[in-house]
Amino acid sequence: MSITVPFVDLRAQARELHDELLEVFESVTSRAAYTLGPEGAAFEAAFAEYCGVRFCAGVSSGTDAVRLALQAAGVGPGDEVVVPVNTFIATAEAVSHCGATPVFVDCLPDTANVDPGRIEAALTARTKAVVPVHLYGQPADMDPILALAARRGLAVVEDACQAHGALYKGRPCGSLGVSAAFSFYPGKNLGALGDGGAVTTSSPEAFQAVTLLRNHGEHPKSVHAAVGYCNRLHNLQAGFLAAKLPYLPAWNEARRRAAARCDELLAGVPGVTPIAVRGDVVPARHLYVVLVDDRDAVREKLQAAGIQSGIHYPTPLHLTPAYASLGYGPGDFPVAEAIAPRLLSLPMFPEISGAQIDYVVEQLAAAVEWTARAVGE
Repeated sequence: MSITVPFVDLRAQARELHDELLEVFESVTSRAAYTLGPEGAAFEAAFAEYCGVRFCAGVSSGTDAVRLALQAAGVGPGDEVVVPVNTFIATAEAVSHCGATPVFVDCLPDTANVDPGRIEAALTARTKAVVPVHLYGQPADMDPILALAARRGLAVVEDACQAHGALYKGRPCGSLGVSAAFSFYPGKNLGALGDGGAVTTSSPEAFQAVTLLRNHGEHPKSVHAAVGYCNRLHNLQAGFLAAKLPYLPAWNEARRRAAARCDELLAGVPGVTPIAVRGDVVPARHLYVVLVDDRDAVREKLQAAGIQSGIHYPTPLHLTPAYASLGYGPGDFPVAEAIAPRLLSLPMFPEISGAQIDYVVEQLAAAVEWTARAVGE
């Protein structure tokens, strides 16, 4: 008997919190308090505390959060910023939107996170910052990155858009660099009911720069100290996020339990290699990613069995048409190029059931065996 398994089930969370979300909606709309209102300030204070930092500035998206954090760190035209080649394009886009140039670095073969040992070779006299990405919800190896940045006078801006609640050696993601960017896209571990993001920092200067830039460079009212943007987090979305935040630790723990069950069941499945998790981190398990051969054929089999899946990410950024002008080519980042066609993201969300996990693993094992046999024939 087949079971339908969505990649992520946002309806389950909406049902669970229906009354609380409705209360936020009615409160905000009854007061017509839509922009930079009390809900926004309350959420910023709560999320700053959650991340173990002094400040949080809500902004319009995770992409804008990365860009504003970089601009607050002084990144601008003519600068270079080191970013992983295996990440969503938004990480590099944010650099480009600052007028700077992204410089790519290869990833590790086991965790798929940025390889800290390759960063120094990518630095030049123009390098201004490093943006480590906590990919799939697992913290990047930050200590060597922070040590290198301190020696070379570079800003470290975390891309924590997939790492809400993750810990690196006991320290929260979002508190490790000079600042950090979070996304509250609906499918994130902490998701709004639309786009949203935030910059977290303990630097008063970074916080002041972000809050100035996000609101047209205005301070005080009608005085524009800088050319800014309309990058505010809507008050309604902030209210929704504040209602959800108390549930995030339990949701993350549910994800970790689900991932542990997947790890256990997949341990005996040939041809499937889960992305490794470091022993000194507590991952947020935003995504559960495995490596398989003949990935697209396997994915088609899963789809036929009623199982949705994803690919994060199909093309390393140096081979993306948007960055063809940078002059990179095939072979420049061999690890990322080797794993890209094998990456497969399986369903992962807090409400996923044991029966659904068992079914996914059963069908994945069958699909991998079928494709291996087909290739052999």
